[in-house]
Amino acid sequence: MVQKVALLTAGGFAPCLSSAIGGLIQRYTEVAPEVEIIAYRYGYQGLLTGDFLEVTPEVRAKAHLLHLYGGSPIGNSRVKLTNAKDLVKRGLVAEGVDPLKVAADRLVADGVDVLHTIGGDDTNTTAADLAAYLASNDYGLTVVGLPKTIDNDVYPIAQSLGADTAAEMGARFAKNVLAEHNAGTRLLIIHEIMGRNCGWLTAATAAKYHAWIKEQEWLPEIGLDSKTWDVHSILVPEAALDIQAATERLLGVMDEIGCVNIFLSEGAGVTDIVAEMERNGEDVPRDAFGHIRLDKVNPGAWFATKYAEMLKAEKVLVQKSGYYARSAPANQFDLDLIRSMTDLAVASALRGQPGVVGHDEDNGDELSVIAFDRIKGGKPFDITQDWYLELLSEIGQPAPEPATLLAEH
Repeated sequence: MVQKVALLTAGGFAPCLSSAIGGLIQRYTEVAPEVEIIAYRYGYQGLLTGDFLEVTPEVRAKAHLLHLYGGSPIGNSRVKLTNAKDLVKRGLVAEGVDPLKVAADRLVADGVDVLHTIGGDDTNTTAADLAAYLASNDYGLTVVGLPKTIDNDVYPIAQSLGADTAAEMGARFAKNVLAEHNAGTRLLIIHEIMGRNCGWLTAATAAKYHAWIKEQEWLPEIGLDSKTWDVHSILVPEAALDIQAATERLLGVMDEIGCVNIFLSEGAGVTDIVAEMERNGEDVPRDAFGHIRLDKVNPGAWFATKYAEMLKAEKVLVQKSGYYARSAPANQFDLDLIRSMTDLAVASALRGQPGVVGHDEDNGDELSVIAFDRIKGGKPFDITQDWYLELLSEIGQPAPEPATLLAEH
């Protein structure tokens, strides 16, 4: 019998975390109000240190407010329970201690029967490690995860929480940034969008923005021209990079309308950038999960330098929508998705079924509880989808060839 439930959010923010917390609290209050709820602060870091908030009756009564906000009220961190060296360095565990045992023992000490993790592939693979440890050591706890990632890149989940909102927010961001296209002559604007190894968010953002362009009424006679506002190039990690060919096309765009607008996934071209860094004898910065530190590699600046000279740009503007997009409150699409997933997550927890809740691509996109051993990150964006090829055709970009992606570990 479930008596106490714990929640945690981890990894980078996405426009679903606050709402997912609210949804879980509301659902437990509806169907099992006797169950106690706590929330570990700052993800797995709070679990290791025993830092948590209690969900009081006042919080339950006003849990609907959490649907109105972005971010995570209980905080996130990037902590991997199997990276003992990093945890020792951070002072979260002692040398020679198994972090999984520390986490498991903390859950027992806190009287937790069910742990809900809300996060992306790293969060849920860490949850899988913890669930396996709990099961193999007879702890008798259940772990139920919810998939959060703006990259929409978790196998075998069709749609991750927060991704649609992030694309919508990125398109909204672009409406203002791309208005700068005639702030000077021959202006190059690069809209850099999050997406380490997956271009889904960049493609979806461009699609939503381009759809907005087609819906508006324009007045080209006075310079209000859809051609200058539109996206002219989309760069994603899954597509082969041919700067020379792209430059020839985009130079024609620049010569004709006086600007070029590029939607760039932050992971696009990283293979080329890293190769260049290694040729120059530079260290490639990586985080605790082994991921390349894209903030240090800075793809936007790299592409700006490459394209500026080739396009004879007189001014270059690189703008990043990532933090704006990922910290927004969930839109209606995601609110509906969150509600369906939190309802199933609570039902799964109450019957003791572990796994990650999501629409299973391997089973007709059926909403179900997917076993942890089937969950993994790194799902690439399918650049052969009809909607994406149609988008590229409408902006005058040739159909892409697949790229050779960079191994990160």
